[in-house]
Amino acid sequence: MSVPTLRKDDAAALLGLRLALADHRLGTSAGDSPASAYEQIAETLRTLVLSGALAHGARLPTEATLAAEFGVSRATAREAIRMLGAQGLIVAVKGAHGGTYVTRPSLDFASQLLQANVSLLADLDDITLDELLEARRLIEVPAARLAARRRTEHDLVRLGGAISDAVHEGGENERFLVNAGFHTNVMAASGNALLEVAALPVYTVLQKSLARSGLDAGFSRRIDTDHRGITDAIARGDEDGAGQAMDEHLAYLTPHYRRVWRLARERRPRV
Repeated sequence: MSVPTLRKDDAAALLGLRLALADHRLGTSAGDSPASAYEQIAETLRTLVLSGALAHGARLPTEATLAAEFGVSRATAREAIRMLGAQGLIVAVKGAHGGTYVTRPSLDFASQLLQANVSLLADLDDITLDELLEARRLIEVPAARLAARRRTEHDLVRLGGAISDAVHEGGENERFLVNAGFHTNVMAASGNALLEVAALPVYTVLQKSLARSGLDAGFSRRIDTDHRGITDAIARGDEDGAGQAMDEHLAYLTPHYRRVWRLARERRPRV
């Protein structure tokens, strides 16, 4: 469907879309429901982005132009765009050169999306504390072993810089950020990006509950000591030692997690 009187930038975006659609033409029939139509549009655009037919940084036509191009309502086009945004495949930019642009989901985006869902499932008690603790151990112990095998000098510098000496600096929030950074750096040193994406949501959901519990200086000292032990084993290239140090660290944390988890649920409002 042609669209009259387009702005120059929108006309260029529409031309780019039409060229990308040459081998991926969407067909919708009058009998399609709105949900079916927006899902088809979103899937078609997703295919174009992932195949590279719509390149990173390419501008998409406006919502109205997309609706006219695909022969659907603006509400249907809007929902398709919303789905792509939720998947991290497009980003809306405001201002004089604003519009909707193709992007690529980052590891941080994927991790944050997973974290939001893990946190929700935990709040609904669809995921138990034991399942979170088990998942963390299954991910982080092998990751520490891999880090000992693959770490670079840069990794060791980052690990050393992520030990907080928490008794002497910062409040609970600062200590939480530094401790989270340590575990992030262990994951990065493992050389497996998927482990990092999987581990951080589990770690963050657990650690946030712990950070709110007002743990004392003795606990913080032990965390720093454990982190140094893990770092030393990784620096030596001692895979067994790094795995054992991480396993012992997580075992030390387990009763603390159980206590704060129980207290948090006891304090929840009863319906």
